[in-house]
Amino acid sequence: MDLKRYLLIGAIAVLSYMLLMEWSQFRTEHSAPVSNQAAPALNNNSNATAANSGFIPSETSTQDDFPSATADQHSAPVATVIPSANNIEVSTDTLKVRINPLGGDINFVALPKHYAAIDTPDQPFVLLEQGPVRTYIAQSGLIGKNGTDTRKGRPLFSSAQQQYQLQQGADELVVDLQLTTADNVNITKRFTFKRGKYVINVDYLINNGSAQNWSAGMFGQLKRDSSKDPGADTSGMGMAPYLGAAFTLVDEPYKKVSFDDMAETPYKDTRQGGWAALIQHYFLSAWIPDPNATNSFSTVKTADGFNLIRFTGPAVEVAPGQQATISSRFYAGPKDQYKLEEISPGLELSVDYGFLWLPAQGLFWLLTKIHALFGNWGAAIIGVTLLVKAAFFQLNAKAYTSMANMRKVQPKLLALRERYADDKAKQSQAMMKLYKDEKINPLGGCLPILVQMPVFISLYWVLMESVELRHAPFMLWINDLSAMDPYFILPLIMGVSMFIQQKLNPPPPDPMQAKVMQWMPVLFTFFFLFFPAGLVLYWVVNNVLSIAQQYVITKRIENS
Repeated sequence: MDLKRYLLIGAIAVLSYMLLMEWSQFRTEHSAPVSNQAAPALNNNSNATAANSGFIPSETSTQDDFPSATADQHSAPVATVIPSANNIEVSTDTLKVRINPLGGDINFVALPKHYAAIDTPDQPFVLLEQGPVRTYIAQSGLIGKNGTDTRKGRPLFSSAQQQYQLQQGADELVVDLQLTTADNVNITKRFTFKRGKYVINVDYLINNGSAQNWSAGMFGQLKRDSSKDPGADTSGMGMAPYLGAAFTLVDEPYKKVSFDDMAETPYKDTRQGGWAALIQHYFLSAWIPDPNATNSFSTVKTADGFNLIRFTGPAVEVAPGQQATISSRFYAGPKDQYKLEEISPGLELSVDYGFLWLPAQGLFWLLTKIHALFGNWGAAIIGVTLLVKAAFFQLNAKAYTSMANMRKVQPKLLALRERYADDKAKQSQAMMKLYKDEKINPLGGCLPILVQMPVFISLYWVLMESVELRHAPFMLWINDLSAMDPYFILPLIMGVSMFIQQKLNPPPPDPMQAKVMQWMPVLFTFFFLFFPAGLVLYWVVNNVLSIAQQYVITKRIENS
């Protein structure tokens, strides 16, 4: 019976750790201001300065803001401080974007199909923004011999319109930013948006009207401060989700680099294709350079505390009178693993299920298939629970049979404990003989716990990582399966079901252990208050099915 005791201690330790993490996150959230997730009103007139216009200063003081290049020959009109710059606003069915004409950086992205909070469905979730509370922007430019983005400043583009909107019936929207250098090189920075997509094609179209060869390469980077993820609601999750950089390597498909790691050991790598991403709860942004080019990837912690996640592409040569296109893609949207896999290999791994990724992926696949039938994620969780119970029906039957037999011989065990109370060795020998005579496995009742824990942990990560379950309603008072039950009804039902199930189990022979077990339903109910409603729903349904199966088996053995 020692194994049961160890499992009990282990479960308490794990749940205590989750509660500690929850309390730590609660204290953090209430001690530091965070960005408002509601999308602010669009403002065309933003006074741009070196601090807030997107200007990237030289490689002194904040030099690491900008990838270095050799022999910069700055021939484009530059701006370090602009008296008044208007953001270019772009609206599609999936994205609301602001582009700063200074450098052509994306300094705002909102997602109309994903609202900020469940009680504000009219306010889209803000992924990127640049303001007094939070800085999180996507920058790109040209560096090298004839690069327009140099130590002296950023190019100031012009556009035909101030506002662009994807029209009804159209599948594509093109936004062109124009620039002509002093030596007659025409540069178009083109943003291409597509209906239903979160990928933006970012291309540089070079028309070399000069008498000299033109040479430059593209860079793209994500610039973010170290403020907490304002969209990470851990109230029902227990542990804070990952916030930081991620890359794909030749020998490591998914490499995470935290903000702390950027300061201690900056990351550098070179490979063909690849991507550079910034991961947060449910969402990510990523630069995806030319998959056929050899690109450099790196992270930088700047002197003023910003985190840079960047790629640098190879230089492109354009002869006089010739044209060329330098291409990349930028993704800003939800962590939809099936769609991310289509965008770039390995990007779907940003949906990180941890070390139990294999069963977690299987559970998510089952969830999606059942959801397709019923259209409700709560029903999908119940369906998965039924399938899991069916898969382990025979194994659980053997375990419950063993527990019922233990319950039946409990009076004999107590008699042996009293007879050999002063001789533990003989007591143990007598108990083992009784188990052998009665053909009972004293550890057989532990199997349901061992079987269900991987499923429980896997489902925990599925609920934590799958954006599909974010704000997903079930029925009645459960309007978000990824958050904790607002009225604690499900945890209370879970506690009652656990109490009933405990009464069907044989009482522990050790009095101290018996007292501890009596408090387990109360303790687990308290812990489950902080868990996602979807996870508690799984546990409740699982307990009800277990009670039904165990009750039938117990009564059959007692009556035999």
